[in-house]
Amino acid sequence: MSDIQIQTIDEAEIDTILAEDIDFTGKLGFDKSLMIKGRMKGDVKAEGDFYIGESAVVEARVEANIVSVKGTVHGNIYAYDRVEIFSCGHVDGDITAPDIIMESGCSFNGICTMKSPNEVQENEE
Repeated sequence: MSDIQIQTIDEAEIDTILAEDIDFTGKLGFDKSLMIKGRMKGDVKAEGDFYIGESAVVEARVEANIVSVKGTVHGNIYAYDRVEIFSCGHVDGDITAPDIIMESGCSFNGICTMKSPNEVQENEE
């Protein structure tokens, strides 16, 4: 069995980057890609891609197209395309996404449901 490597995105391709000194509390929404390198507590509901840097700590319910984790997430993740957890990433919460990639060495504590969040909502109704 071969090791699967997640492709790291070039920061120049990301529309918005919140630096290491950011400590944000509240609701965050965006249509394009966003990377956080600092701390965030609250709620993320986005149509764009959400990148969590190595030093970032996110305590939130996260909903986005792609969720890419190199830092720490405390909260549930809902991704419409995929979730990527790099070897340095930590997720404490449930993941709902049609595609999930976890590198060896990452930490994931939760329940994984491999469906689109839209499918899960339809089944609950």
